[in-house]
Amino acid sequence: MPFIRTSVHKDTPAAQRQAIVNGIHQALIDGIGMPADELFNMVDDYDEQKFFFSRTFNGYKRSDRVVVVEITMRRGRSDAMKRALYANIAANLEKDAGVAPADVFIFTHENDYSDWSVGGGKFAMAIAQQVGPDA
Repeated sequence: MPFIRTSVHKDTPAAQRQAIVNGIHQALIDGIGMPADELFNMVDDYDEQKFFFSRTFNGYKRSDRVVVVEITMRRGRSDAMKRALYANIAANLEKDAGVAPADVFIFTHENDYSDWSVGGGKFAMAIAQQVGPDA
């Protein structure tokens, strides 16, 4: 079960925020085989005084409306799955939310089953890991 934290500029309209969440969610379903009902995405705001970033790092020309996508998930996805996930997120956000691909910044944290409790205060070790086609 991935947990997503998405940071958007404070002036991002509600409809665009929803489109961003939906685009990320669909990319997780398509890219790593996540079940559709595993939606956990906390959206935070930033302004110019809270987020400082390079507008040209790695050759990209970024606007002042970067979307930061932080994904925490269980270990086990291949590099090919992550590559597809990142590409799908950028494509979905461009198509559905009008976010330029250069403005999409994604990173992941991986951990193990023992690092999760997904409800009822119960240890999540018994949950079977989702394995995609490239694993």
